[in-house]
Amino acid sequence: MSSFRIEGGHRLSGSIVPQGAKNEALQIVCAVLLTPEPVTLHNLPDIVDVNNLIDLLQAMGVKVERYGNGTVRFQADDVNLDYLHTEGFTRRAAALRGSVMIIGPMLARFGTGRLPKPGGDKIGRRRLDTHFLGLEKLGAEFRFDAETNYYEIDGSHLTGTYILLDEASVTGTANVVMAAVLAKGTTTLYNAACEPYLQQLCAMLVRMGANIEGIGSNLLRITGVEALGGTDHTMLPDMIEIGSFIGMAAMTRSELTIKNCRIDQLGMIPDVFRKLGIALEFRGDDIHVPAQDLYEIQSFIDGSSLTVADAPWPGFTPDLLSIVLVTATQAQGTVLIHQKMFESRLFFVDKLLDMGAQIILCDPHRATVIGSGRRIPLRGIRMTSPDIRAGVALLMAAMCAEGVSIIDNIEQIRRGYQNIEQRLNALGAKIEVVG
Repeated sequence: MSSFRIEGGHRLSGSIVPQGAKNEALQIVCAVLLTPEPVTLHNLPDIVDVNNLIDLLQAMGVKVERYGNGTVRFQADDVNLDYLHTEGFTRRAAALRGSVMIIGPMLARFGTGRLPKPGGDKIGRRRLDTHFLGLEKLGAEFRFDAETNYYEIDGSHLTGTYILLDEASVTGTANVVMAAVLAKGTTTLYNAACEPYLQQLCAMLVRMGANIEGIGSNLLRITGVEALGGTDHTMLPDMIEIGSFIGMAAMTRSELTIKNCRIDQLGMIPDVFRKLGIALEFRGDDIHVPAQDLYEIQSFIDGSSLTVADAPWPGFTPDLLSIVLVTATQAQGTVLIHQKMFESRLFFVDKLLDMGAQIILCDPHRATVIGSGRRIPLRGIRMTSPDIRAGVALLMAAMCAEGVSIIDNIEQIRRGYQNIEQRLNALGAKIEVVG
């Protein structure tokens, strides 16, 4: 197991280009199973989760050609369904939560699917009900084998219908959409997630020949077609990485330019960081963060303390709450962070407390951050990354802390951030891989 050794206190300077969007890539890579024709994807992030998913598809018989710079060509014209019954499939699929999104395409095109309980971040209960209930309404039949820990799914008679999702799950919506595009008849999907990642998936499927109306809303109408063709598709920049870089710049009092951000797809992310007192300048499609010695958290109009909470899009994404929380520790003022979706995602604050941050963990879902305005500097410690986003939040804390920090279990960070230490070191950070 490798670790990061971080020497804190160094300011960053220069510009950085965000990687392709991880959460979009996991959906889009699964969608290549919907057609036997070539699909070429651009701006794919070179990260562990995406590469593991690609390896899984390749083991299933999908042809994969890498051209460099994030461009990969897929062709699923000879998928080996027998591989679903091998130990190799069990090992690969169980280690990756994103593997659940192969079910929709597999049912749509081949009428069958099989999946072990998937893995992923340990951030609380992450139920699969939305996926399964939506696919069942299309006619799929699920059976869970407790002895093998496998879901066996028959999707040989998928038929369009009215579906009201029990929650606006991004991956659940993606799975149902990918199944519905080849189902017989018309599917009306209400309470659908409408994140930019979903809009990207739907736009790609339409280019492949799918019939989808209402893209960008929470009400989708999908008329099934006989077959889909190939296409080219380019990933959005990763909005979570963009938010992480904004927070890093503020915490380290750095001047940083984040290039090619697709600002039109960031929703309220820039405004939330501005509420923390961080100055942002839009320069075309770039975000410039000027150096600030102090940033002050805003209050609500009535004078009460600011609350930042996650919500379905166009609300604030839960993946950035860890980043906002650690960024607030160096601000002046108080903010309540309310993580509604995952009950274990705030537990990493014990490491920040050890570093000297002033945080009150109210319950598993809420934490109050009392920003000291840098009067109480963070100090370097040894800690372990519990998940992708908390891992980067701890990395941010270490970069602005006094002294040296060690972060263990950096494989979690690598699951979502591409070559993070090299890219940050190029800006002036001092991060070394040890162990």
